[in-house]
Amino acid sequence: MPALSVAEALRAMPAGFEPVLIGAVRGVEARLLPHRNFRYHLLPAEPIYRRQWWKNARWSFAGINLLRKLSKLFREEHPVAVLGTGGYASAPVVWWASRLGIPCAIQEQNAYPGLSNRWLAKRVQEIYLGLPEAMAHFDKGTTAPMIDTGNPIAPPTPARAEHARLRFGIRPGRRTVLITGGSQGALAINRAVAEWIGAGEPRGVNILWVTGSGTYEQFKHFHEPPHLQVISFLDPMADGYAVADLVVSRAGMITIAELCAWGLPSILIPLPTSAADHQTGNARAMEMAGSASVLLQSELTGKRLGEEIGRLFEFPEERKEMADHARKRGRPDAARVIASRLAALAG
Repeated sequence: MPALSVAEALRAMPAGFEPVLIGAVRGVEARLLPHRNFRYHLLPAEPIYRRQWWKNARWSFAGINLLRKLSKLFREEHPVAVLGTGGYASAPVVWWASRLGIPCAIQEQNAYPGLSNRWLAKRVQEIYLGLPEAMAHFDKGTTAPMIDTGNPIAPPTPARAEHARLRFGIRPGRRTVLITGGSQGALAINRAVAEWIGAGEPRGVNILWVTGSGTYEQFKHFHEPPHLQVISFLDPMADGYAVADLVVSRAGMITIAELCAWGLPSILIPLPTSAADHQTGNARAMEMAGSASVLLQSELTGKRLGEEIGRLFEFPEERKEMADHARKRGRPDAARVIASRLAALAG
């Protein structure tokens, strides 16, 4: 998560800042933060529903409670600066801080900015962009400087390749494709991979197939190590990146930032139901940069996926060009840069 990467960078600075993380009671951070060595608070924030609009009625009850919690939080913590990384948990915190005159910044991960960050843009002192393409989508009246920092991630560690090969039993000289749909998995991608494998198409390659914990049981019978490995959840993902020659994945911006930092060519399959279809915008930005191939879910079949993987392995020059373009967009030091700018905002 971007907030965690920036928090680690802040804590490593000699200035003596203490990062305090804020999340939502019902968000994924409620499961993550108890296992991280940071102080944190969870707020009763609610998402804004676009399709199921009637669920927004919850805000009439949750809003008053949220304001009370925010007031108590700021009285206790006395923050010197606030960073919002997008989403329904950070928006109320940045808004409250701006009302109190506390220096604020937002970090936008995607090529098309989220609703909360577009709304907050006129209330903050700085905007940190994961992709320069996002700049064009903020309101023309936005005066805060937009800094192309890249997305904060854990820096790549290519030296772990030997360890990762031992972990997976992979021998050098055989190409490897890493397939992932995220921690929860992507059923559409997994079904296409199963169809591709079932047709007997993948030959001469290693496949590291991370199904996600939600769908692992459906596909674990394909597991035939060492050349075909079906994995429920890969931790750390860096082990997969370290041995991959090609990655098939969704188009979440943090995943893309990792692919660029590692210099990996990819086939991106954007999630069509992502908010404001932002994953398609992310994928198209990478395609225009020459660092990825885009395969829409509406066109996804086992045959089509296999053809695209086969084509990229057949033409190593194209794969190398994609890797070079990805590496040019990589910003492995983004967390440190953002932490330094936040420290400057805090004085």
